Amino acid sequence: MNLKSSTPTRLHTRRAALLALIPAALLLNLGGAASAATFTPPVVASDPSPYASCTVGGAPGAVNYPNAEVEPWVAVNPKNPLNVVGVWQQDRWSDGGAHGLVAGYSNDGGASWRESAQPFSACAAGGPARFDRASDPWVSFGPDGTAYSVSISFQGVGADNGVAAATSTDGGKTWGNLNILKEDTTFQFFNDKESVTADPVHAGTAYAVWDRLVAPNGNPRADAHTHAFTGPAWFAKTTDGGKTWGSTQIIVPTAEHQQTIGNQIVVDPRTGTLYDFFNLILSSGPNGAGDLHGNNVAFVKSTDGGVTWTAPQVVAKLGTVGVTDPNTGAPIRTGDIIPEPAIDPASGQLYVVWQDARFSGGVFDEVALSSSPDGGATWSAPHRVSTDTGRPAFTPSVRVNSGGTVAVTYYDFRSLGAGNTTTLPTDYWFTSSPAGGAAFGNETHLYGPFDMLTAPNARGFFVGDYEGLAASGGSFASLSVRANDGNTANRTDAVFTAVHP
Repeated sequence: MNLKSSTPTRLHTRRAALLALIPAALLLNLGGAASAATFTPPVVASDPSPYASCTVGGAPGAVNYPNAEVEPWVAVNPKNPLNVVGVWQQDRWSDGGAHGLVAGYSNDGGASWRESAQPFSACAAGGPARFDRASDPWVSFGPDGTAYSVSISFQGVGADNGVAAATSTDGGKTWGNLNILKEDTTFQFFNDKESVTADPVHAGTAYAVWDRLVAPNGNPRADAHTHAFTGPAWFAKTTDGGKTWGSTQIIVPTAEHQQTIGNQIVVDPRTGTLYDFFNLILSSGPNGAGDLHGNNVAFVKSTDGGVTWTAPQVVAKLGTVGVTDPNTGAPIRTGDIIPEPAIDPASGQLYVVWQDARFSGGVFDEVALSSSPDGGATWSAPHRVSTDTGRPAFTPSVRVNSGGTVAVTYYDFRSLGAGNTTTLPTDYWFTSSPAGGAAFGNETHLYGPFDMLTAPNARGFFVGDYEGLAASGGSFASLSVRANDGNTANRTDAVFTAVHP
């Protein structure tokens, strides 16, 4: 692999250590504003594709985008905060998934990166030959430094699909313990949008969640999210560091014409309570108080390590209208139906962000946030945390640092000129609030604008249904995708920045 080096920036767990390692001239502060966060210049984390010679996974009408990275996630090793691991889709297909998943790993806080192929598809050495595509990368570190990663692995033409898991004990350099947590071999079922969360206290324990769509779902080229008869949330757990996983179980049952998507667990390290957040999509059933049809931000919780779970509780309506180019109407594929949760490890306060058009009168999406100080019993009214620019803001991520600061990252189109119909300038932003999440500001421009129209087209121009954000002590680690304007040989790259609010 090629070693990518750049400005000798370091990510660390405390402000003093961070500032000591970064030359003052290299710390960026937007416009010199006193309120803006300090952050390291973006570093390209992705190398040329390790799957360049892979020829499997094709399907009628499908277009592959070689060397294109999309949909990253990131985690920081609590045992060694200079070890950062990101995962992403590599060589995206237009109709679903990619040639495979790749892990980028850094041992100097994100200043330089190497890559390792993850064993989730036939394109990777040691990957299962029956799966020629992989999607929905995720990674999470346990307290002992074990990294857990998961994938949706499937066939570009055939029906075989499943949830796969692997681990790394050397900081992302190599991956082993490949396990298939759930597998289906008929078009009646499609496993989708999984995530994994390592227990922050108990070494060797991690939790995986996903939705399992029941026909019709059109694996993988039709719209599986709105035409499934049902899509309950499933759960699996390991207690031996990912060597084996226990039996899978449904934790959110759904009725006909109902489903979940975007399942993601956060853990309260003080009590061990697990919270699984998701979009609860309801297309049938009686109208109740609050009219719960459509998309809803919801959660369930478990106080016994995942053995039993509460009934779903709705936080708020998820009022997305989707995202298009404001000037041309071209579709942009975003995280529009995927809520993103976080927890304050010190206080247990819960946060969740999502795309919502309520602030624009239903015209365009912006970033909404709600929080709960009491374990989900009550929630604040959703409020906008993105800047009001009159343009869409989308694909938010949220995390909370050791001091209780709540950070949100997102894209927006504020740089788009009124008459521009040939490019789509897109910027990436960081904003934060003190504990409680009621006073967002401190807005920082991490990079951009880049031309979104250079990104792969996968039912819309696409950099990911989510982007990576992790907390490490008082700092944040951001891993996101930007397009390389007009470069069709290398349409996108995963880029890393370390941010201190």
